[in-house]
Amino acid sequence: MSPDLFSTLPRDETLGEDARLLGGFALPVVNDVLTAIAAVTAAAPFRQMVTPGGYRMSVAMSNCGAAGWVTDRKGYRYAPVDPDSGKPWPAMPTVLADLAQRAAAAAGYADFAPDACLINRYVAGARMALHQDKDERDQTHPIVSVSLGLTATFLFGGLARADKPQRVALAHGDVVVWGGATRRVFHGIAPLKAGEHPLVGAQRLNLTFRKAL
Repeated sequence: MSPDLFSTLPRDETLGEDARLLGGFALPVVNDVLTAIAAVTAAAPFRQMVTPGGYRMSVAMSNCGAAGWVTDRKGYRYAPVDPDSGKPWPAMPTVLADLAQRAAAAAGYADFAPDACLINRYVAGARMALHQDKDERDQTHPIVSVSLGLTATFLFGGLARADKPQRVALAHGDVVVWGGATRRVFHGIAPLKAGEHPLVGAQRLNLTFRKAL
């Protein structure tokens, strides 16, 4: 077996207690997922939001589902409407909800029913600082994160910001699921390296599913 073929084999790794990397899990439905993302972002275009401290994020964002994650000078929160249009966020496409539910079940989280999907677009140099996901009302539900396009370095830390994070390469189609004891770990994305993905282009798209309400 050639090294190139070896590198494309799906991998299933434990990142920590209650955290799994499902390598290539999204690949069987990736074309339908990209079509769904295009439809959502046509209705709710990507935008670079501003943090409460006035910093404009390097990552561009959109949302779908009953709630969308937003940030501005007022703080971080979930909102039922797109602040740019004043309209409800687009409904979550079935293919996206189904992917999140199946990935959660594969990682040991049955009956996950996400109501929020944050769609992030990274270009070269874009990054996500270490942070905790803690704006959701009920944190007994897991987080499901789907990577598409350029490979990124996922930083998966501990419960304290100072904990040294693991550095995990996330390739096109990889899905990470975490919850339980690791639900509030600090995590982020290192600055994205420039490149060109044959299907997604010079970018990385990330879908993060949560039960927010």
